[in-house]
Amino acid sequence: MKVRDSGMPEEEMWTGFFDPAKVLSIFSLDQGVQDLVEFGCGYGTFTLAAAGIANGTVHALDIEPEMVAVVRQKCANADIKNVQATVRDFVAAGTGLDDNSMDAALLFNILHHDEPTALMKEALRVLKPKGVLAVIHWNYDPATPRGPAMEIRPRPEQCIAWGREAGFLFNERNRYDLPPYHYGLLFRKP
Repeated sequence: MKVRDSGMPEEEMWTGFFDPAKVLSIFSLDQGVQDLVEFGCGYGTFTLAAAGIANGTVHALDIEPEMVAVVRQKCANADIKNVQATVRDFVAAGTGLDDNSMDAALLFNILHHDEPTALMKEALRVLKPKGVLAVIHWNYDPATPRGPAMEIRPRPEQCIAWGREAGFLFNERNRYDLPPYHYGLLFRKP
């Protein structure tokens, strides 16, 4: 099942919003991550940066075959060998990953989905104890140049509530402003 329209801009505009390595560092994902799963890899904006910090495998999942092909080509061009980009409907079928197998999970600009708690529960299932879930989403601000419609765009407080409902721990100090248009939240599996 495809996630509701995210209002994702074209790649050139999208990549201008982030310094992926810096964002992953803000989440402290540049320290000791072995294996990581990315729900909805899109253009691979964060996939390639994650590959540079993960000592194991980055599982980049997307329902769109075109996006997976883009990520695979970018990895081939950069001689990146630790990314496994897979076409997968993780909403309907889960990630296909083993329980307690990942050190980190990324849910970036995807929690406007119809069932955000289900996505977070799947992340919780595959994370090792003490594993982390990093969430990024568009600010709840109609002045952003793109992003999902305001009626489906989650506020940080909603994401925090969903994360706790899914079974994650959240500490307020793990809430980040990611200018110009995003916020970030870091959850931990007990």
